[in-house]
Amino acid sequence: MDPMTRRAFLGKTAAGATAAGLMLTSPATASASPLGLPIGSQTYPHRAMIAEGKFVDLLKQLKSIGVDEIELCGYLGGAGYPEFKSLADGKATRKIVEDNGLKAVSCHFLFPELRDNLAMAIAWSKDLGLEQMMVPTVKSGATTGTLEEAKMLTDQFNKMAVDINKAGMRAGSHNEAFDLVKLPDGTFIYDHIIAMTDPKLIGFQFQMSTYNSGMIAAEYFARYPTRFFSMHVQDLDIKAGRTPVVNGRGGGYPQTPVGKGGLDWAATFAAARKAGGIKNYFVEQAMPMTIESVAALKAMKA
Repeated sequence: MDPMTRRAFLGKTAAGATAAGLMLTSPATASASPLGLPIGSQTYPHRAMIAEGKFVDLLKQLKSIGVDEIELCGYLGGAGYPEFKSLADGKATRKIVEDNGLKAVSCHFLFPELRDNLAMAIAWSKDLGLEQMMVPTVKSGATTGTLEEAKMLTDQFNKMAVDINKAGMRAGSHNEAFDLVKLPDGTFIYDHIIAMTDPKLIGFQFQMSTYNSGMIAAEYFARYPTRFFSMHVQDLDIKAGRTPVVNGRGGGYPQTPVGKGGLDWAATFAAARKAGGIKNYFVEQAMPMTIESVAALKAMKA
């Protein structure tokens, strides 16, 4: 399939598009339903509740607003995701989740911790009944990188993915940090990572907020129609202007609930539908925005 160019993408929006280049689209006019899939929530924005021993309260609240699936973060004994330490018993956690009417289908692990504790992570994920084992990026916190480094890390990921797939789950990664680094030729390292990973073993989860770095979901779904199986859902307040970079973080448009920002959800879900392969999506926002975003997604037409 020919990639959807930025010009073609923008051409699909009506006159009056924002200066950032994406039309404001209300839930009432989007035609996604989102893909007929259950609405999911990534639990990372709600990690404080989990750390405080309020995991059940979190599940009840998510269920009450219309969430049916969750994506967790995996604590493997290191520095990554310590707020999730109380969920270390996979079988017990699965029972808690299912007793509250939800299903855990995916989990994020920090790349080096997953690599060094792969057997333990796989066993825990199987106990939870997960379908996906994800990394947020192959190198967290990176603001620079090279193709040589990307090849080294993706070689490791390809090997890890063999065992993950043998265990009956799908390996995947979403786009942040290292993936957003631009090379001298203007390409993102992310595109090279997609090319260097084995499509039979590894899929990808698109992070909507990477519009801040110039990545547009609809373009990527068109460019790589068989590689994406998941999404992280956020909207961005493009009219608000960019926030400053602080300690290497930020420097983008602030988040806002789905349908209240500048991302074109009709085009996004249309591209996802055309590409096929999307199995799930997760709202990844603070609870007040999660509540509004879930309501907006539920209101989208089929």
